[in-house]
Amino acid sequence: MSKILMTTPLVEMDGDEMTRILWKMIKEELLEPFVDLKTEYYDLGLEYRNETDDQVTVDSAMATKKYGVAVKCATITPNAARVKEYNLKEMWKSPNGTIRAILDGTCFRAPIVVKGIEPCVRNWEKPITLARHAYGDVYKNAEMKIPGPGKAELVYTDANGVETRELIHEFKSAGIIQGMHNLKPSIESFARCCFEYALDTKQELWFSSKDTISKKYDHTFKDIFQEIFDNEYKEKFEKAGITYFYTLIDDAVARVMKSKGGFIWACKNYDGDVMSDMVSSAFGSLAMMTSVLVCPDGTYEFEAAHGTVQRHYYKHLAGEETSTNSVATIFAWTGALKKRGELDKLPELVTFAEKMEKATIDTIEGGQMTKDLALITSMKDVKVLNSADFIKAIRATYEKMN
Repeated sequence: MSKILMTTPLVEMDGDEMTRILWKMIKEELLEPFVDLKTEYYDLGLEYRNETDDQVTVDSAMATKKYGVAVKCATITPNAARVKEYNLKEMWKSPNGTIRAILDGTCFRAPIVVKGIEPCVRNWEKPITLARHAYGDVYKNAEMKIPGPGKAELVYTDANGVETRELIHEFKSAGIIQGMHNLKPSIESFARCCFEYALDTKQELWFSSKDTISKKYDHTFKDIFQEIFDNEYKEKFEKAGITYFYTLIDDAVARVMKSKGGFIWACKNYDGDVMSDMVSSAFGSLAMMTSVLVCPDGTYEFEAAHGTVQRHYYKHLAGEETSTNSVATIFAWTGALKKRGELDKLPELVTFAEKMEKATIDTIEGGQMTKDLALITSMKDVKVLNSADFIKAIRATYEKMN
C-alpha cells in the first residue's frame, strides 16, 4: 500500500519521560507505515532545553508560526527537585507557557468520550470543552521571598518616568509576594477565539473568574469579554441559537456539576489548568483529553493535556512493564494531521487521521485497553494491555478497517 503524501511539514516538538517513549512508538506503529511523514523536528526534552538555554523552545514556537500546525509531546516544567535531578543551569520556565505566550492562542481541551467509560458525574451526557487563556498570570509571574519586616509595593513607571504605586502589604515578619500581569491584546484574542470556537462548534459559551474579589484584574477580563460580545458577536450568537454568559467561578463550578455538558467553559490561565484536569479526570482519565492551541492568525498547536507520566518512566527505566495510556498523544498527532490535511487540501490525510481516531476508540470499546481504563470501565472481561501492545492493537484495528 502506497503511503499518503504530505506537502507541508508539521512542526514536531518531542518531549520527556514516558510520553517521549510513547511518542516514538506511535510514530513507528501508527503513522510512518501509512503516511510519508514530513516534520520539522525540535527536541524539547529537558536535557536539550538546558543545553540550548531554552532557545529550542522559542525556535519551535517560531517554526509553528511559519508552518501553521504543530504537534507537541508532554514536557517537564522543572521544580527544585528537577533542577538537581537533571543538573540544570537554572529552573527553566514552562515550555507550554513560553510557546503559548509567543503564539498568543487559546487552549481548548475536551475529553475523548468512549462507551464503557462513564463519567463520575452521572448527569454529564456530552463533553465539556475547557477554553484556557494561554498567556500570563502565574505562568509569567515574578516572585520574591520577604526576609523580614518591611513594605512591599506595586510600582508602575510610565514612558515619561512618572510612577504610580500601590501598597501590597506592610510586612511585620518574613513572607512571600508574587506579581502577575496580563495584556489587553491577549485578553481580546482570548475572547475572540472563544466566541469564534463557540460559533464553529455551535456550543454555549460560559466565562468565569472572580471579579468580586479581584476588582481590577479579573474584572478587566469580564469587561473585555462583554464588550467584544456586545459589539461583535451578540447577533451572530442569536442567529446560531447559542448563548454566552458570565458567572463567578464558584457558581460556574456548581453549575458544571449539575449540567449535562455540551458547552464551552472559558477560564483564565490557572483556572483552566486546574479545571481541565478536573473535567478530564471526571470523564475517565487524564490521558483521555485532547488539547489544541488555537491562535488568532490561524495557527494550531496540538498536544496531550496530561504530563510526562514520571512514575511509569521510572518503572520503564527499571525494566518493568508499564500500561501507559497513549490515547491523548495519539489524538494530538491525528488532530495535527487532520488540520494539516484541511489546510493543504489533502482529503486522504484527513480521512487517515479520522480513521486512526476511530480505530483507537474501537479498540477500547472492543475490550482492549490500558490499566487506567480497565480499572474504571463498566465493560466485563476486558483485556489489559501494556503500553506497546495497546498501540499495536490499535494498528491491528486500523488495518482491519482498510
